Amino acid sequence: MRDQPRRTRSRQHTRSRPHARRVPAPKRTRTAKVTTSKTPQNRPIREYLVAHVHVILNQKGGVGKSTLAVNLAAVTADVLGAGTAKSAGGDGQPPVVAVSIDPQGSAVWWSERVGEDLPFDFVQAHDDLAGLAALSRIPSAQHVFVDTPGWLDLAEDDGADPLGKGAAADALRAVLSNATDVIVPVEPEPLSFQPTQRTIERVVKPRGLPFRVVINNWDPRDGKADLTQTRAFVEAQGWPLARTVVRHYKLHTRASADGLVVTQYGANRVALQAREDFFRLALEVGLAAIPKPARKPRTTAKARTKKKVNV
Repeated sequence: MRDQPRRTRSRQHTRSRPHARRVPAPKRTRTAKVTTSKTPQNRPIREYLVAHVHVILNQKGGVGKSTLAVNLAAVTADVLGAGTAKSAGGDGQPPVVAVSIDPQGSAVWWSERVGEDLPFDFVQAHDDLAGLAALSRIPSAQHVFVDTPGWLDLAEDDGADPLGKGAAADALRAVLSNATDVIVPVEPEPLSFQPTQRTIERVVKPRGLPFRVVINNWDPRDGKADLTQTRAFVEAQGWPLARTVVRHYKLHTRASADGLVVTQYGANRVALQAREDFFRLALEVGLAAIPKPARKPRTTAKARTKKKVNV
């Protein structure tokens, strides 16, 4: 089996860079009741628990991809709780993992600042193509959130694949090939419109991936004109738009430096409103859902008849 993503427990450090370790083989779950010609007769086949992989993607930098990835991971971990303890038959791993393929590693620095209180596992994997190809099979993980670089090489002459060449492009392809869905953040400003359109029309749609646009970093003090314009733009394209708008708060801006994720904000009114946006967004897009084991191919009546004849 190919190497799994290098997964680190952020609880094991405070300020130092996470020490990467190889992940063991995917955890096997409940026993299936069918056999195939490739297995000894009556020997059960195992099913793998397949995690939901949520890719946060936009060609434009500075639209809040890291903020969405980290805080959506935080609220999802808050809903799902900690991993099953080893004493109860589990492996103690949290059910939520955040992955960064951004070589600049801003999310890495953020996770280091949070240190032992990080409620999910964090992986820096921009140089681990084998691991990225197996994101959905990280042991014990139910949800994986992927923070992507803020710029994509969308050369016009690249035809059907506009991601370009190089390590960053290869990492993006590996992530998208394993994506369950894509979350596309857009800020309520015209400069975000064209990069968002290129991201969706040239990268997401050709791959047939479910996606949703999220308006991020809207400051209510600026009035609703920009918000209304952004909504009108998204609706005119026919793209699915999240009803939840993530509002601008200084808390979000300061969170990485303060070593906090959204679930660790204080108990004042502003902090509660800031948390509410992410909990509402997670609920809206179904991020708290527990993935089911991978399904087995159904055996048709014709195949069953043929199998009996061969026996």
